[in-house]
Amino acid sequence: MPKVVFTLDLTADQIDRVRAVAKDWEVIHGKDKSHFGEHLKDAEVIAGWNRSVEDAFRADPSFRVKWVHNWGAGVDKLPLAEFKARGVTLTNSSGVHAYPISETILAMMLGLTRKLHTYVRNQQQHVWHHANLSAEMHGKTVGILGVGAIGLETARLCKAFGMKVLGVRRSAAPSDFADEMYDLEQFELHVLPQSDYVVNTLPHTKETQHLMGAQQFSEMKSSAFYINIGRGATTVESALVEALKTGQIAGAGLDVFETEPLSSDSPLWDMDNVIITPHTSGSTVHYNDRALDIFLTDLADFVSGRDVSLNKVNLDLEY
Repeated sequence: MPKVVFTLDLTADQIDRVRAVAKDWEVIHGKDKSHFGEHLKDAEVIAGWNRSVEDAFRADPSFRVKWVHNWGAGVDKLPLAEFKARGVTLTNSSGVHAYPISETILAMMLGLTRKLHTYVRNQQQHVWHHANLSAEMHGKTVGILGVGAIGLETARLCKAFGMKVLGVRRSAAPSDFADEMYDLEQFELHVLPQSDYVVNTLPHTKETQHLMGAQQFSEMKSSAFYINIGRGATTVESALVEALKTGQIAGAGLDVFETEPLSSDSPLWDMDNVIITPHTSGSTVHYNDRALDIFLTDLADFVSGRDVSLNKVNLDLEY
């Protein structure tokens, strides 16, 4: 009997949904290694990747796994070269985050613009102060680095504020809700100088490693805000700190960092023009059901002997 292993706890309803697609398959699930450890070697499909799975995979070249589904979207920490060498197909849950992360992005944009973070600090100290509030978000320009599912939903929401949307993606292909589209070689010239908000939703790849550094921050408006909910390694953190300290940019909303958890001695914690969230922008009660929807679409292909068709990761491009 073929076997699929989930490294997370499934509800009875979710198990029924899996078995409806893979009728003759054994379904193993559980967050603790004691539930799935002994089954990894014989699994054809593994849904969910963690350190214990990777250790077992690296230690045993006889693993039967043919397809790995990453329960998250980012794959930069997975052993992509080993997957390629051993013929393992990789998919991810890209698309599951569009609603919660776009909401976090808009919350950060609005919070920084309307100084809600400043007022929260004032409230904690019982201080009644105007804080020189004057900015609006309506009619401004937003540059979105990475127009995938998250960037697209963010662009749609920004249009409700009458904003001009400049999009960036590898192909520079036209996109719904984007007024102009550029590639990674064009964004410094055409996107950064125009944008009142620069929103980074990019994955971490060889191409995006430290894409935003001192030079790029110097090209932004001094009144602009930087929002990063993609990956910390796309940004030179020390350059960002310097840009914030010197007023090169007005502020930042940050959910991801070069090293996580963010060190308690990082200067970012104490900056009045920074909003920090602990890599939680994708958190939602609906996460597992949405990720399972994506997985089951591919599982239907896999059990029928077809190549998986949804969210297949290019192991060379790393996304």
